[in-house]
Amino acid sequence: CGMLNTFSQEMFPLIGKTIIFDNFPDPSDTWEITETIGKGTYGKVFKVLNKKNGQKAAVKILDPIHDIDEEIEAEYNILKALSDHPNVVKFYGIYFKKDKINGDKLWLVLELCNGGSVTDLVKGFLKRGERMSEPVIAYILHEALMGLQHLHNNKTIHRDIKGNNILLTTEGGVKLVDFGVSAQLTSTRHRRNTSVGTPFWMAPEVRREFTILRDFMKIQRIKKKKLNRG
Repeated sequence: CGMLNTFSQEMFPLIGKTIIFDNFPDPSDTWEITETIGKGTYGKVFKVLNKKNGQKAAVKILDPIHDIDEEIEAEYNILKALSDHPNVVKFYGIYFKKDKINGDKLWLVLELCNGGSVTDLVKGFLKRGERMSEPVIAYILHEALMGLQHLHNNKTIHRDIKGNNILLTTEGGVKLVDFGVSAQLTSTRHRRNTSVGTPFWMAPEVRREFTILRDFMKIQRIKKKKLNRG
């Protein structure tokens, strides 16, 4: 925990000061929860409907008391700065819902990806006894790599690339999501010495250091799993 706090203070020196929850609007005025989608690395995810214009979206609901502040701030900062790319989930806004009974909650409203995750897609093929074609695999990997390139060009590493964090839209879009453990790099430092991410998908050298190459190594692992299974 001490290492995580040290890292967070170095990457985001104004942790706890840059985000003032009370400054965000109440989501109840705009968004209505219609369906449960699932759970991300941090927080539960729901489908929501915009009461004013009928727009559908997804919302990740976080507990600012029990969830890790550094992860909340990292995801917010990265979404706010880098979601203007076709291969990064769109960010529609952040809200703060006060609730004295159940506890206050932070809402991150995001683009709705109705196509499920890459993991869901692979499981669907396996269930039908089919194999995913190489052109489909190549397309998904290409789009995911374009999203990673966008992050890396802006000195940001994802650090938790896996099938569940690559979502698909019904229009064929491929979107990177879940930036809670992502890191922003300074212009002179392109390595992170912190061990984070989902263990099964971690690169073997994770105990030594992180570089932007680790994101690409995880993509390579996803490719191998698809070719072997799908």
